[in-house]
Parts: sequence; structure tokens; C-alpha cells
Amino acid sequence: MIRQRRHPLATQRTTRLEAFTDGVFAIAATLLVLDLTQHSLGKVDSDAEMWAAIGGMYELFLNFVLSFVLLCLMWMVHVQQFEHLARVDATTVWLNNARLLFIVLVPFATNLTTEYSEWLAGRLAMPVTFFLAILFSWLQWAWAVRRREALMPDMSRADAVAYGRSSLSALIISAAVVVLAPWVGSAAFLLFFLDGLLTRALRGKGD
Repeated sequence: MIRQRRHPLATQRTTRLEAFTDGVFAIAATLLVLDLTQHSLGKVDSDAEMWAAIGGMYELFLNFVLSFVLLCLMWMVHVQQFEHLARVDATTVWLNNARLLFIVLVPFATNLTTEYSEWLAGRLAMPVTFFLAILFSWLQWAWAVRRREALMPDMSRADAVAYGRSSLSALIISAAVVVLAPWVGSAAFLLFFLDGLLTRALRGKGD
């Protein structure tokens, strides 16, 4: 039985949580390549057939690149958030763990989207997984803003709220990707190119 040895409002340094999170992101990104290495080109009797077989893997390559880039972007958000977080509490830790739950599911979801793109569940696997990971990232920052004096004492509330709008932008876009994916597939992820514009619009609105 696990006993609670600390007060629920107690805080701790971020170092170990950062190291654990970095490791999970690194493993998830590495596991993505398994879909490529396990894919068989079939019987190849010429260079032309080999190039044709590799070209037939375009959807596999596309989803691999999309997932890898999005994982990198989410890791960058994690790094930026923890640049401001001086300490964490139990709620922050568990919200971070919830985010990592969906991060480690990214390779599995990517495989489902590639292998079963003809089915609705397959087309939604990647978008829903990234949406939930981004949701918990946003909730983690929202909680940090709520407990700003304990967790981010060097950051003003106005700056913390403004910074959080970048996470809100990613959340809105990921929700739109979930809505569009059943019709346009992985192409819906191109909406993330609008993240910068939407972030600036949200910050302008907040000001």
C-alpha cells in the first residue's frame, strides 16, 4: 500500500520530473521508427520494383514524420513550461503523468492510423491521442497558473496567463484536427501551421 507521506499542498523541485518526462518523450519518439523497420517491402527483383515498394510506403513515412514533429513540438512546450516552473506539487506531477500516458501511446496510435486508415477509428487514433496529450499539457499549465505563488513565484499572473494562450491555441487546433480527420485524414494536421497566428490572435484578444 502506498502511503501519502507529504502534505497535498507540498511542493518539490522539478529536476526528477523533468528527467523522467524527457526520457518518456525520447522513448516514444524512438519507438515510432519500429513501424518503418518492421515493414516488409515484399519480393523485389529490380531497382524499379524496390523504388516502387518504397514509394508505396508514403503513408507510413508521412505519419511517422507527422508524429515525430508533433512529439518534438510537445517536448519543446514541456521544456519551455519547466523553464518557468520553479517547483511542482502532487497535482502537477499527476497531470504530467496523464500527458505522458498519451505520449507513450503515440507510436501505437500512429500505427493504427497507418494500417487502418479506411476505418473511422483508425483515422481518429492519432488525432485523439495528440488531443488528449495536449489537453493535459494545457491543464498542467492552468493548474500552475492557479498555484502561481507556490509554483511560479517569479512570474506575474498576467505573464503566466498570456503564456498559457500558446497551449490553448494548440488545444483548439488539435480539437479541429479531430473534427476534420475523418474526412481528410492525416492532412488535417496541417492546421498546426496556423498555431503561431492563432496564438498571437489569442494574446491580442487577452490584452
